[in-house]
Order: sequence, then structure tokens, then C-alpha cells
Amino acid sequence: MTPLTIAIGGDHAGLPLKTVLQQALVDAGYSLIDVGTNSADSVDYPDFAHRVAETVEAGQARFGVLVCGTGIGVQIAANRHAAIRAAVLHSTTEARLTRAHNDANIACFGARTTGPEVALDALRAFLDTEFEGGRHARRLAKLAPNG
Repeated sequence: MTPLTIAIGGDHAGLPLKTVLQQALVDAGYSLIDVGTNSADSVDYPDFAHRVAETVEAGQARFGVLVCGTGIGVQIAANRHAAIRAAVLHSTTEARLTRAHNDANIACFGARTTGPEVALDALRAFLDTEFEGGRHARRLAKLAPNG
């Protein structure tokens, strides 16, 4: 079986948490596309959010993971892409519900607001939860550009 591919990226503030999440994904057998940053030098979060979003939109990765200081900036940037539904996650409940009800395809985390264990648990829940469809599919269709 081919491993599921995940695109991962973040800015300098997110790098410590990105590194933890990245290693956990590798250890779990996922294939990764790392779009950076891999340095503590100051960078602009939208650059990395757009790269992850473009990778998911193009079908090169099924899901994306983004990390910045709060998760908010990367979420805003990623959601500028029509095929992207990015959500900042602080708990397993949010992770499960955003997948089950919103079919989110990018998980965003704040390295300054969410600890590594909480982020790891939320990421596992995000990746393990299927979209429920049904009434949620109707609502999701209304989010499309011409919805």
C-alpha cells in the first residue's frame, strides 16, 4: 500500500513544532513533502502556506500541515485557495469535527499557543477522521466559489 502523502510547512516561529509533527508523521509511515522553512531565520508565513495549499490543490498531497506562531496567519493564507479548507486546531475535538463536518484538508497549529502533545493528538485525530458527507456535503458545497 502506498503511504498517504502530506505536505508540511511553516515559518520560523513554527519550526520547533513543525519538526516534532514532521518526525511523528515519518514515524507513522506517512510520505512527506516538506516545503520549509527549515531554518530559524525570519521568513514570511504566507509563502509556506501558499506552497502547502498549492501542493494539496494539485493533488500531490492528500492533506497539509501548517505551523506558525498562532496558526492563524497560515490558516488565513491557505484559505485564500478555493480548494482548501484549513483550520487551526487546539484539541482532538476540533480536529475530529473539522474533518467530519467540514472535510478540512489542512491542519494548522500555533507553536506559541499549542503544546507538542496536544498538537500531536489533534493531528492524529485529524488524519484518522473521515468526512461524514450527508447534510455536511450540502453545506460544504455552499463554500465553493460558485456555491
